[in-house]
Amino acid sequence: MKVINLEDHQKELYFCCLEDWSDEMKEAGDHKEIWYEKMKDKGLRVKLSADDEGKIGGMIQYIPIEHSFAEGKDLYFVLCIWVHGYKKGRENFQKKGMGKALLRAVEADVKDIGAKGLVVWGVPLPVFMRASWFKKQGYTVVDKQGFLGQVLLWKPFADDAVPPKWIAEKKRPEPASGKVTVTVLNNGWCPAQNIVFERAKRAASEFGEKVEFQEIDTFDREVLLEWGAADVLYINDKPMRTGPPPSYKKIKKRIARNVKKL
Repeated sequence: MKVINLEDHQKELYFCCLEDWSDEMKEAGDHKEIWYEKMKDKGLRVKLSADDEGKIGGMIQYIPIEHSFAEGKDLYFVLCIWVHGYKKGRENFQKKGMGKALLRAVEADVKDIGAKGLVVWGVPLPVFMRASWFKKQGYTVVDKQGFLGQVLLWKPFADDAVPPKWIAEKKRPEPASGKVTVTVLNNGWCPAQNIVFERAKRAASEFGEKVEFQEIDTFDREVLLEWGAADVLYINDKPMRTGPPPSYKKIKKRIARNVKKL
């Protein structure tokens, strides 16, 4: 196994989170590529892991915390770490140590560039970005938010490192008179959330003037801080769970239910 830096010929694979076989990923559009072009000169770093035959099986992307959806200083933030776990496409690479290898490589990298610590996020569910897994790697919880119990964890590298914290939600959409509002806060970094954006936009268009669709681009740091969130789907002023991405049918059904109340 080896860990390598992302190269130009691997970008398309990176943009779809190693799921180049997935029809669902095609729904994500080009948001990730646009985000990458804006972030590549702002400290974004990407590493991939490969097996002995050179097959790419894992990825990790990390940025200065000042560009993330958390608050902190002199820290790096892991947006996500993902080891391909499906039998389809690239095969299942999990349970082979790729995740640990990626995380250790990033820790060494950010130490070399002078970061005072590495920050990750996790959820209590035994799926993607498991908080329990990060705890086993030496990370400690410093903040918590949301009804899903999403936590912020870190590993400090310096005695004067200051713990990070979540950016708190600051506002929600204002309902429009006589209409249902569908508002999507979209940052662009995550294909899963980009799928949510595209499905919500398409579903909203099915109801004509009864539904008003609004996109909020949270790549702009001031906009993200104004709302206090990076990726959220609101139907009127109520957030809808988006992990994993709800189906187009489910989003449309939720909108329809609100349209009936007009």
